[in-house]
Amino acid sequence: MQKSPPSSPLDLSVDNVVFGFDGENLNVLLIRQGAPVDGFDESKLQMAIPGDLVGTDEDLDESAKRILAELTSLKGIYLKQFKTFGNPNRVFGLKDQAWLRVFRANPERRVVTVGYYSLVSVEEFKPTPASFASQAKWWPIDELPTLAFDHNAIVSEALSTLRSALNDKHIAFELLPEKFTLSQLQRLHESVLERPLDKRNFRKNMKRMESLIPLGEKQDGVLHKPAQLYTYKK
Repeated sequence: MQKSPPSSPLDLSVDNVVFGFDGENLNVLLIRQGAPVDGFDESKLQMAIPGDLVGTDEDLDESAKRILAELTSLKGIYLKQFKTFGNPNRVFGLKDQAWLRVFRANPERRVVTVGYYSLVSVEEFKPTPASFASQAKWWPIDELPTLAFDHNAIVSEALSTLRSALNDKHIAFELLPEKFTLSQLQRLHESVLERPLDKRNFRKNMKRMESLIPLGEKQDGVLHKPAQLYTYKK
C-alpha cells in the first residue's frame, strides 16, 4: 500500500481580482504594499491584487468580502470564486519573503489561495486604501506591472474566466453604470476579448436580449451626437 506524502502546516488565503470598466478600457484594481515597519527597504514593496489570510472560523465568501473591504473599502459588489492556486513556491520569492518575514507570524509556511474576481463600474466605485495597503489604483489590464507572489498568473486566469462567462451569463453588465450606450457595451466586450467586433452584428445581437431595456433618454454633456441610453434588467 502506497503511503501518503508527509503533510506540513499551511495557511489559507483569499486573493481578489477586481475588474473595473472606465467606459473605454478594462482595468484591474491593484494595491501597493505598505511598509510593515519603519526603515523597511521600500524597493522591496510591490503592487498586488487585494488579498489576505482567511480567519480560523471564517467562511470563504465572508472572508473575501471582509478582506476586500479592509484593503480597498469596496463593499456590496459582484464577487465570484473561480480557482484555487497551490504552487508550493508561490510565496517564496525574495521580495515576497522580505515583506512576509516582517508582516506574518509564520512567513515560512506554504500558502494556498482561493481566487475570486469582482466586477464594478469604475465611475460608481471609488476604492480607498487601508490596512497594509498604502495605495489602491486602477491599472489598465494590458499594462500590468510585475506583481507580488503569483498575482500576474491569478489575474490571467481570472481574465480567461471572465471571457468565458461574458456572453452566456450576461455578467458584462456588472461592469457598466446603471445607464449606458450600446457603444459603451460594445467597447466593453472588445476590451475584455481584446479584439474588434462588427458594430452592426453586435447591436443586432444585443437588441435581441429581453433584459436590455431602451430608455427614453439620451446622453448629456457629450461633444458628439447624444446616443440612446439603455439599462439592464436582472
